[in-house]
Amino acid sequence: MGRNDCFLHVIYVVLKELKDRFTVENTELINCVACLSPCYSFESFDVKSLVRLERYYPNYFEDLTDKELSNELETYIESVKMDDHFSNLTGISELCRTLFQTKKHKTFKFVYTLVKLALSLPLAIASVKRFSGMKYVKNELRSRMANPWLNDCLVTFVEKKVLNTIDDMDIIKRFQGMNKRRMNLRLY
Repeated sequence: MGRNDCFLHVIYVVLKELKDRFTVENTELINCVACLSPCYSFESFDVKSLVRLERYYPNYFEDLTDKELSNELETYIESVKMDDHFSNLTGISELCRTLFQTKKHKTFKFVYTLVKLALSLPLAIASVKRFSGMKYVKNELRSRMANPWLNDCLVTFVEKKVLNTIDDMDIIKRFQGMNKRRMNLRLY
């Protein structure tokens, strides 16, 4: 097997892994969100994709037609490309902040809603991940967990990569210090 065959095999394996992890709908949603990016003077902006993004959130756009949203998106992109406040933005969070600071969130309220929904997407994905982790954390042996304890266990389960970077002795020292402070408070 030559080098090119090896690289092609690795690319195939990576693509298969991505395909297994992300459904067609997830990929479509991410592609639509990417069209909001202000990078490189809104290079990836695409009205059709953003109209498709709106369809994922029907409750937020009940009385809005595709034509109305298309018109607002076209007016929006012309407006922000001419505004110097939007010229060097590097992400959707900066776009959201700038829309608010320039009061354009009032003029382009549907675009602003799309931006806010795009920003909440990682949070929604994390919530689903936490919910799916519940079957591992709350089992027959731990069926009567109180909500705060369950929440703490779920955070440690979901964020295990981060927690694995922390030394166990640091955690022990931290909790020993907390227990000493509690004991001192009880004495008073």
